[in-house]
Amino acid sequence: MTNLLEVQGASKRFGSFTALDNVSIAVPKGSIFGLLGPNGAGKTTLIRIINQITLPDEGKVFLDNEPLKKEHIQDIGYLPEERGLYKSMKVGEQALYLAQLKGLSKKEAKDRLKYWFDKFEISHWWDKKIQELSKGMAQKVQFIVTVLHRPKLLIFDEPFSGFDPINANVIKDEILQLREEGATVIFSTHRMESVEELCDHIALINKSKKILEGEVSDIKRKYKSNTFEVGLLAESENGLYDELKEKFQVVPADFKTIEEQLKLKITLDQSTSSNDLLGYLSTKAQILRFNEVIPSVNEIFIKTISENE
Repeated sequence: MTNLLEVQGASKRFGSFTALDNVSIAVPKGSIFGLLGPNGAGKTTLIRIINQITLPDEGKVFLDNEPLKKEHIQDIGYLPEERGLYKSMKVGEQALYLAQLKGLSKKEAKDRLKYWFDKFEISHWWDKKIQELSKGMAQKVQFIVTVLHRPKLLIFDEPFSGFDPINANVIKDEILQLREEGATVIFSTHRMESVEELCDHIALINKSKKILEGEVSDIKRKYKSNTFEVGLLAESENGLYDELKEKFQVVPADFKTIEEQLKLKITLDQSTSSNDLLGYLSTKAQILRFNEVIPSVNEIFIKTISENE
């Protein structure tokens, strides 16, 4: 798979403080890449380096196989966590100004802004001042300005901040559509449910170092433990529970159901397959639920961070 962005051995220090320590990431073209980590881990420093807001002390950055240079700013759209709209300017006037900074002609900017304002049903905001808008409304304007020049690389830092669930879903759908149209996305957030929905690759940074990177599916495969949640209907639940404990590693499970049943988590050793377990259980009880336990990104995040403390 071809990478759009590669960061190789980036380090950044501020006095005696190391914000980023020899971090490398590779962002595949056409992917949504989750950049994760606790507060203060170094994510923002890395994003600022990619945007050429600051330079690394060591390391190199490549965009589309070229060393990063100032002209590449036209190829990047950046939505920062701390928004930067001028509150006293009118929405339309400001959007036009920022679009032209990204290299669009005034006519191109007007045409594209009309498309996006109509799409988001916000054309009546054109002559309003930013300070008249709610946080979520201003967020929509900044999202439009970020994507308007159709950059190769989009960087969204906490893009759902300030949005209610309906508008957050609108923005999520737009991000997925932009990826379908060929954009590559770096997505930084603390909302792990959004990572589950959007990201196909992730990197995890903690205390200035990268501690995990890869495809989400591969990482989940690595962290799964051959454990299954089962719901069973049996004549003697206590007797079945005791019998299962003699053959497998079994603990009670807690999941929501609409029927009363024996709820268990069963962990298998490498010599036993899920088919073996399913076949055995089918001779002992009516099986109402049988799901492999796949770790969530949130669970992997917490486990990996705790292992690297």
